[in-house]
Amino acid sequence: MIHEDQPLVLCMVGLPARGKSYIARKIVQYLSWCGSDARVFNVGSYRRSTLGAGQPAEFFDPGNAAGAEARGRVAESALADLLAWVKPGRTAVYDATNVGRKRRAWVRERCEAVGARVVYVESVCNDPDVIEANIRQTKLRSPDYEGVAESKAIDDFRGRIAHYARAMEPVDERDGPYIRLTDVGRRIETYDLTGWTLGRLVFLVMNLHIAPRSIWLTRHGESAWNAVGRIGGDAPLTPRGEAYAEALGSWLPTQVDAPDVWTSTLKRTVATAARLPWPSRALRVLDEIDAGRCDGLTYAQIESRWPDEFASRKADKLRYRYPLGESYEDVIARLDPVILELERMRRPAVVVAHQAVLRGLIAYFTGRPAADSPHLDVPLHTVIRLTPNAYGCDDTRFPLE
Repeated sequence: MIHEDQPLVLCMVGLPARGKSYIARKIVQYLSWCGSDARVFNVGSYRRSTLGAGQPAEFFDPGNAAGAEARGRVAESALADLLAWVKPGRTAVYDATNVGRKRRAWVRERCEAVGARVVYVESVCNDPDVIEANIRQTKLRSPDYEGVAESKAIDDFRGRIAHYARAMEPVDERDGPYIRLTDVGRRIETYDLTGWTLGRLVFLVMNLHIAPRSIWLTRHGESAWNAVGRIGGDAPLTPRGEAYAEALGSWLPTQVDAPDVWTSTLKRTVATAARLPWPSRALRVLDEIDAGRCDGLTYAQIESRWPDEFASRKADKLRYRYPLGESYEDVIARLDPVILELERMRRPAVVVAHQAVLRGLIAYFTGRPAADSPHLDVPLHTVIRLTPNAYGCDDTRFPLE
């Protein structure tokens, strides 16, 4: 689990439709998956719950004194809740435009007063196509424009952007530590960053994008050890498992074109992928959780031989480490580079792996905390399609028995 002595506050910065909220959600998703306690405090959500949705563009005009005062109250409410929540070991994300240096200084002063370190995360976008796509794909789905004709909503939102652009002051060294992303990760600039958490977040955000793609996950076909309830090992497929590999090889090419295919190094995943029409790459990082001295046993045998071990695993499946083996936390840690690569990729991917590994991947992409990972349902002979999007990830399942 990640734990650093000083509370961390990430303060988002940027004009509307620059992907700030998407980046904020991804940061919290990643840190939660890694075992850290992280939360987004979105000022727009506070505004809608306090003042109602549908505020017109004029509300965001810097020259509108009444609007500025109301927005200041909402920003204060969100920050007060953040300060009440944040503490050592936690990361809070203050998600707002924060375009002015005066506003950013106010955030920093309030956070430093409770001992929190502030790092600004600025998202800059100069690509009109990306901005237009973000307006249409995400902002038009916002509660602010529910029931509003598309053309009217677009004009109003562009007006909102123009108001914020008048007040925009880019982050620089005078503000303090920062990460600046330009054009969805085409360029990244950092200043005065230290610590494990920030180092990992730099790698994460530089790989983020919102291009549509699919990630296809499946366990191997039934193995000889699956059939008798033994864990671990490197057993071959059963006839039933071979039939699944055949079905997968026939069906998956009708659903996806020219993906990258990854397997573990174990026989059962390599054999399952062998019927696919694309080359595959075997990666040791995708191998099943190492059961240590319990490898090859059934759970009934483990309970009989080592009842204390069996009870410890049942009590805390996330942190329980098999003697001489691994825990789910260990699996999540070694999957970190896989997550970053899947975030970076713009073409589809197929991953043929094992239950513990796929649980870790699904937990990350669906925004589940690490503690949920050991309990996710990942049945044999089922293909799982993950479709990341701006608001989360769709999980669609296809049984191929």
